[in-house]
Amino acid sequence: MDEGDISAEREEIERQSARLTCKKAEGPKPTGSCLYCEVPVESTVRWCCASCRDEWEGLVKRRR
Repeated sequence: MDEGDISAEREEIERQSARLTCKKAEGPKPTGSCLYCEVPVESTVRWCCASCRDEWEGLVKRRR
């Protein structure tokens, strides 16, 4: 193995380690409407704006 092979192997090990330690964002799945104010939104997002997101997160924290 030359230095390029060793570097490539080391990079792949670090990449795999990062994937294992990286947490995905958890929470409710997008529904097509804002989870706080129920305004229609794209099917890939959960809130219509940062303010609604913050309010929703505050509600969740207070319920715990």
